[in-house]
Amino acid sequence: MTTKATTESAPTIEARTDPGTDTDPARTPAPHADLVAVLGRPHPATPDELGGKAARLDELTAAGLPVPPAFCLTTGLFDVFLRESGLAAEIRGAEARGEPALTVRESILARDVPEPVARTILTAYEELGRPRVAVRSSAPREDSAERSFAGQHDTVLDVSGDAALLDAVKVCWASLWSDRAAAYRAGGGPAGSIAVVVQEMVPADVSGVLFTVDPVGGRPNRLVVEACCGLGEGLVSGRVSSDFFVVDDRTLDVVEERVRYKVTKCAPLAPGRIGLTKVDAADRDAPCLTRDQLAALARLALEIRDGCGVEQDIEWALRDGTLYLLQARPITTRPRPEASDGAHSPYLPGLLAKQPDAVRHGTLWSRMDIGEIFVGLMSPLGLSFARHYQDHVHGDCAAALGVRDTGDVDLHMGFFQGHVYLNISYTAYLLGQALPTRDQRHFTRRFVSEEVDLATYKNPFGTFPGGLEDLLSTTHWLRATANEMVVMKGRARDMAAARLYEFDRARRLDLTRMSRRELHAELGRYLDYFHDAHVGYMPYYINAFGFYGILTELCAKWLGAAGDNLQNRIKTDMSSLRTVASAQEIWSVAQAAKARPRVMEIIEAAPLDEVADRLRADPDGEAFWQAELEPFLRANGTRGRQEMELTHQRWIDDPSYVFQMIRRYAADGFTADDIMGRSRARQEGDVRAVLKELPLPRRTTIEGVISMYALCSELREATRMSMITSIWLVRNIVYEVGRRLVEEGVLHSLDEVAYLDFADVRRYLAGALPAREAFPRAAIEERRRLHEYHNRLPEPPLTFVGEHDGTRAVRPVKDGARLDGLGSSPGRIVGRARIVEDLVWQADEFQAGEILVTRHTDASWTPLFAIAGGVVTDIGSMLSHSSIVSREFNVPSVVNTKYATQVINTGDMVMVDGDTGVVEVVEG
Repeated sequence: MTTKATTESAPTIEARTDPGTDTDPARTPAPHADLVAVLGRPHPATPDELGGKAARLDELTAAGLPVPPAFCLTTGLFDVFLRESGLAAEIRGAEARGEPALTVRESILARDVPEPVARTILTAYEELGRPRVAVRSSAPREDSAERSFAGQHDTVLDVSGDAALLDAVKVCWASLWSDRAAAYRAGGGPAGSIAVVVQEMVPADVSGVLFTVDPVGGRPNRLVVEACCGLGEGLVSGRVSSDFFVVDDRTLDVVEERVRYKVTKCAPLAPGRIGLTKVDAADRDAPCLTRDQLAALARLALEIRDGCGVEQDIEWALRDGTLYLLQARPITTRPRPEASDGAHSPYLPGLLAKQPDAVRHGTLWSRMDIGEIFVGLMSPLGLSFARHYQDHVHGDCAAALGVRDTGDVDLHMGFFQGHVYLNISYTAYLLGQALPTRDQRHFTRRFVSEEVDLATYKNPFGTFPGGLEDLLSTTHWLRATANEMVVMKGRARDMAAARLYEFDRARRLDLTRMSRRELHAELGRYLDYFHDAHVGYMPYYINAFGFYGILTELCAKWLGAAGDNLQNRIKTDMSSLRTVASAQEIWSVAQAAKARPRVMEIIEAAPLDEVADRLRADPDGEAFWQAELEPFLRANGTRGRQEMELTHQRWIDDPSYVFQMIRRYAADGFTADDIMGRSRARQEGDVRAVLKELPLPRRTTIEGVISMYALCSELREATRMSMITSIWLVRNIVYEVGRRLVEEGVLHSLDEVAYLDFADVRRYLAGALPAREAFPRAAIEERRRLHEYHNRLPEPPLTFVGEHDGTRAVRPVKDGARLDGLGSSPGRIVGRARIVEDLVWQADEFQAGEILVTRHTDASWTPLFAIAGGVVTDIGSMLSHSSIVSREFNVPSVVNTKYATQVINTGDMVMVDGDTGVVEVVEG
């Protein structure tokens, strides 16, 4: 089986040297030696016979560029394998009958490689020196300027030994019949042929990609570099953090840099097994590349671009200070003009065009506390799901607050650089219908960080219409509020019971056995529950918010200096706070594990990703699982980070974080009183003493407000689990669709679910459109590129007015002296800082009493708060979930420092003042 020769070839690089040949004439040639090409040396193979990847590597090696040694098993050798194994006729028949590609793939993997073909491969391997190798598929026209098959065919890394090499080659040959490759082939035609590259494996210290033109922004004279610790597979899959650099191609100066805290890297874990492992502590906050290394990489990239005559996408690796070129391919897509430099608005483009100038330039946007689950950068799937929430849920949430006119839902929220923002101006305008927020300042100032000066701000939407409209709206709000006070406790009980019912029902279902129509019905059920859970939760959230605001104002008005920060010294009943109780429950699970030596041995010794399976396979472990972990996961398992982001696994999907905290709690020997009793250390007598100075009517009023704040906080915690469980239910359906799309070849892996659009998922399940038409590959790739671009940009501000230019963010001054933020939990402490970027991978590193420093937190971080000495975050507000939990655990906390994770290093001695909002590095 052969492919039609191409009529065009990729631009070539003129060879700088002639490497010559190095053959032994006395050695008996392999049976099909003429069908193996040593890359960079003279050989008779055509570019089509090498395949796109091998042909490019052949050119680069022949040009004297630093490519690791490799040989190519040409398409001709593949055809011999098919013929001599008896598979050629079998495959032609299968394709003629339209049999699934999987059938052909399984036939290849099950067949032994015929001895002459095997000897040919192993002879070439011997001549290479039998090193550890990477085995990669190379299809004709792959990596050409016209078409990129990147990711369609298989790669097997870190292969060693004859048998493993032959198996890896078969995997690559069989990938020609993978569903994803079949989906990508134009017109769904016959598979054709495929070559295989066997290349010496580079166990990289650092690796990454370089684009000779900004692949999204399109800025001229800019080389864009992304670099990660370890192998580049971690970067490609998005599983590790990477540094970002921009180099001027004229001067080779670094003109932009974003160094991230890097916790994990992709590396060989065992022979033939690649996975995640931790980055050495000393390398985590250091740049992956030095200035000299960036300059050397830039010179290499310019040499390739000049030789090819077109912009290049280059894969590279660094080992022991030496650069290696792994691949270079023409950039096949044009930059997005709307992603170039300049200020932009969170309004969607079509909606923005309809707004008057005053609204376009005067709208106040904020991402502080918007549901506490739209935190940080979101994937395209997460953003599209947020849009579903906006279109189908958010308006009814407003109605549940007693707002009679909920306005235009398209104006409620906005989207900017991969982040979700609340339109504070429009929301404040609508909330003018409710008595407590008739004065917009009561709402607006709760969502404004210091980036915005409210003294110069004026709401471009004005104030809600007066007269009869005010009267009708006030009457409606009073009636709705009175009803809420009557039903709030009962609704919370009903929501808690419904959550457990839906959770248990979902655990019993096997989604893999459902038809598309049945999945559609199940998604409809879950979206109804998602709607009801959010609408039911919203009054508790807003009322807790409202009573906190009233308490703050009354303390300032009636107590003066004695009331400073009093609202943050008021505790609720910790035993009633569901999120806080999860820390005690993990402690209880840890004690049960300690009582079973075999269980504790598995939890402590096994790799995190294997703990669950090993427990379930062990009699003691299975008994522990059923008695301890199942009840815990039923109560807490749908928690996770950034919970509106559908791509993030919950504790029940991946209990690694739970096991980390079991390790930590067991090792540190905490008692339940150590965890839950921390709040009892708070001097409640001081609060009571301050209130005693008030006249009885005022004291009674403040105590009543405190009581209502505590009640609403308790109900908010109880019903929040319903809200996040509803998101987990939807996630299950989306990932079942993703699993099927991987099987059909539409997606390369489940990681690509992140680049789906939620509306497309709904339309696909509701109709009969084939998967390949419902989820166009071009759209998936475009969303991926834009998400990667957003990921490179600095974190946008919590609040801003009008438009913002995210490419020109202010850089922090690294003097390490002082950071000013919001003091969200009172107290002052000095301790060692620990930067935590990845909760799952770093939970076991965190030591009791350390200062937790991170970008942002949510409810899933609560178990760490129980042992932290203090908490410092880049973003957050007084009513962030983490701020409330910090107060409950009596942990000094400062949020919204903006640059703490960039200025503070792990091990620094840091002072945290939760009263003044000041953080200082007192010893570096």
